[in-house]
Amino acid sequence: MNDFTIIFLIALLLSNAVQFWLARRHANFVAQHKNAVPEAFKDKVPLAAHQKAADYTQAKLSLNNINEVLSIVILLGVTLGGGINWAFAYASTVINSPLWAGVAATAGIFLTMSVLDIPSSLFQTFVIEEKFGFNKSSIGQFIKDFVMQLTLGGVIGLPILALILWVMDNVGSTWWIWAWGIIMAFSLLMSWLYPTLIAPLFNKFTPMPEGALKDRIQGLLARCGFNSQGIFIMDGSKRSGHGNAYFTGLGNNKRIVFFDNLVESLEDEELEAVLAHELGHFKCKHVVKMLISTSIMSLISLGILGWLIDQDWFYTGLGVSLEQKSHATALLLFMLVSSTFTFFMQPISAYFQRKFEFEADSFAAEHAQASKLISGLVKLYEENANTLTPDPLYSAFHYSHPPAAIRIAHLNSKS
Repeated sequence: MNDFTIIFLIALLLSNAVQFWLARRHANFVAQHKNAVPEAFKDKVPLAAHQKAADYTQAKLSLNNINEVLSIVILLGVTLGGGINWAFAYASTVINSPLWAGVAATAGIFLTMSVLDIPSSLFQTFVIEEKFGFNKSSIGQFIKDFVMQLTLGGVIGLPILALILWVMDNVGSTWWIWAWGIIMAFSLLMSWLYPTLIAPLFNKFTPMPEGALKDRIQGLLARCGFNSQGIFIMDGSKRSGHGNAYFTGLGNNKRIVFFDNLVESLEDEELEAVLAHELGHFKCKHVVKMLISTSIMSLISLGILGWLIDQDWFYTGLGVSLEQKSHATALLLFMLVSSTFTFFMQPISAYFQRKFEFEADSFAAEHAQASKLISGLVKLYEENANTLTPDPLYSAFHYSHPPAAIRIAHLNSKS
């Protein structure tokens, strides 16, 4: 142990203490408001649905608290407990190449963490989601998805990891700028390829059939001057009862995707309004702004790692002996512990995300009917069992969308 060990443990304790305190506040706030539908929704959401959302929220919070404890145990196990030290020492004895030994050890750590997360994912899917009527998946589908994700992670992630480690080992002190360029280029490439190459591996995408809904959507796209490579309906109902809609892709490879259960639950005018909101994110340059902010934060993070990589106390303070000091161990340690030190930046990120949501809602109100977006959102809140009464402080930390009552009030002001 050294001074950095103490700093790390204090940061870990403080961030998680705040996390548990916020979760408790949220659980208590939801419970206190469980037996009365908020005034803004009194004529729209039945009390039974409001209470179901409260129970669903409580169940997810309980599981999240358990997951947080397990995450702390796993993090301490792989760092101060010697997990990383052992993994890299073992890999170096069976793989002659330091580069590929680092890749193998890093992959082994993340594979172990993924496997340890399986019980929680199973409980979430087949207990909580099943209890509240949302799960449509099967054990076979769950296993298939897990194996597919691991396979894609290996096929795509390992070569990129190897390239970054090679750059770190061979380029010199400016490696972090080159690594940043590789990460950004890879991210853009994956965003462009995702709609046509990766997403179809997990779901079936069917072009929206001709008819009134497609005509309405194409009319909206024409009014907004938006071009896409197609409007698709995704078989989201094969896994979950939750509905959604989204844009995906970049440049000339953009797609509009509706979950099939969303199309079934909303009226055509409501779907048009929901799509107008999503269009607002593009027209208000939110995608570009988020890409720029992510790029800047990535560059800063890699710059910090570029300094830490030469500091012996960084390794020994996190349970890695100097015999295992390498660019690979530094990168892995940084990926694992950086979130502990950036936890209190979450409200800043959440604030700007909610600001973008308000702007997208305003855009939707200009190009579709605000009343239809309101009615569509209310249906989604009810059908997805989203609580209408979140704790304000908890939502400030964790909510990327404005709380329901605040969002509806903003839209009513646009009507």
